[in-house]
Amino acid sequence: MLLHIPDVLDREQVADMRRRLEAAAWTDGRETVGAVGAQVKRNLQLPDASPLRRELGETILVAVAKNPLFFSAALPLKYLPPRFNRYAGGGTYGYHVDGAVMNLSQGEQLRSDVSCTVFLCDPDEYEGGELVVSDTYGEHEVKLPAGDMIVYPSSSLHQVAPVTRGARLASFFWVQSMVRDEGRRRLLFEMDSALGVLRADKADDRALLQLTGAYHNLLRQWSEV
Repeated sequence: MLLHIPDVLDREQVADMRRRLEAAAWTDGRETVGAVGAQVKRNLQLPDASPLRRELGETILVAVAKNPLFFSAALPLKYLPPRFNRYAGGGTYGYHVDGAVMNLSQGEQLRSDVSCTVFLCDPDEYEGGELVVSDTYGEHEVKLPAGDMIVYPSSSLHQVAPVTRGARLASFFWVQSMVRDEGRRRLLFEMDSALGVLRADKADDRALLQLTGAYHNLLRQWSEV
């Protein structure tokens, strides 16, 4: 499921991050991928040990924790702390699939179920730089306003197209979901969305209660908590 989540960060938060990232010390993005990924990755990243990465990443995690649409879609259990990248001067990241298992601190591991990108530049500030996600329905180009986020299955084949003018700044991170299977997550998201519409329309209370119970019983059956 490819989902656009608007206004994860407000304009003030974006402006503050932009100001601080422009003055940051960046490193070669190939430092955080294996040999295969390094062949197609050409960008800059904040170093993993950077205090700025930790501080700005915490701001993003606080923001997504308050976002009900994100929670409904991702059903998050664990997060890999957000990273930050910069593409300019032809920078690109060719087609790849994200690693299935990623290391957290102190030997803990995370299974990547959901990939997330928060855009920090508006589309008219740079040319190229589209996130292109390929699935059974074709290729989907994503280029969102600053502060908006896209979420999609980590199993997806995807790329970042070359940036031919300006610079593209973004944050990205991964989520291990309570529900491993993407099809089940999609079904739960659709049920939760429909329940929200029914509540707004003041549907029959008994029917809402039954459907809400069905949602939670499916989540109980499928979750790995």
